Amino acid sequence: MVATSYLLGVSTRRVDKLVEQLGVDHISTSQVSVLAKHLDAQVEAFRSRPLDAGPYRFVQTDALTMKVREDGWVINVHCLLAVGVNGDGHREILGLDVVSSEDGAGWLAFFRGLVARGLSGVRLVTSDAHRGLVNAIGSTLPGASWQRCRTHDLRDLLTMTPKSSQPWVATLVRTVFDQADANEVSVQFDRVVEALTEKLPKAADHLSSAKADLLAFTTYPREVWRQIWSSNPQERLNKEIRRRTDVVGIFPNRDAIIRLVGAVLAEQHDEWIETHRYFGLEILAKVDATNNPSDTPEISVTPEALTT
Repeated sequence: MVATSYLLGVSTRRVDKLVEQLGVDHISTSQVSVLAKHLDAQVEAFRSRPLDAGPYRFVQTDALTMKVREDGWVINVHCLLAVGVNGDGHREILGLDVVSSEDGAGWLAFFRGLVARGLSGVRLVTSDAHRGLVNAIGSTLPGASWQRCRTHDLRDLLTMTPKSSQPWVATLVRTVFDQADANEVSVQFDRVVEALTEKLPKAADHLSSAKADLLAFTTYPREVWRQIWSSNPQERLNKEIRRRTDVVGIFPNRDAIIRLVGAVLAEQHDEWIETHRYFGLEILAKVDATNNPSDTPEISVTPEALTT
């Protein structure tokens, strides 16, 4: 009962009230963690399972910051997450790791681990523009292209824009993604850059330098654009993780983070596999027919397009 309550995000105070009804006087946060440790074997099996349902044509990655107590100090660590679409069209949780810093070394080790477990056939990775992340994609997934998340990029763009102009800029940029085909998307993108150049040259330069990365999705059939041009489809998963982890607040150690987040991810993974396909098989066949790996350009981005 304690372990299930822990997984469902029930606070220790409420768990304490539950166990009182079972005749236990009191249960502390540390005792809850100890009783929840039986989840460790299940989570480890999930995290280390072979990725044998590929090819995984589309992958999305993100990182969530968590607080943990180490050596008497409360520090921030980063949960690295990857989600992919398998060869059967279902979404899968591909991996989870906890690292001290969201730098190149952490992402590189993360992707190497995924490849070692069987990640293959990746055509496109969607993420924010963290330099270490993008470089790790290029180093570990040859032939894969990179899609800069349009939502993250718009947030970056608006930081370069006066508050009074932000609604206009946001509306203008969104028109790029409302076009019917790849050529119209490119033409509208250039129009938007031109419109920004006179009034907001810094924003225009930023947008222009990121064109290839923001429009990588146009290589693929229009039916999949909405699912691949940003990492928004992963936001619902992130919110569920936050709902569970916010109850804990500060984790006693990194193992506790992996235990809780890993259990939440395993639960979501099973739900995805049992429900309808994210992409139909006919769409995946169309992707394969219209985008040959040998024609996919290597990842090449300018420093201006990346965040540190």
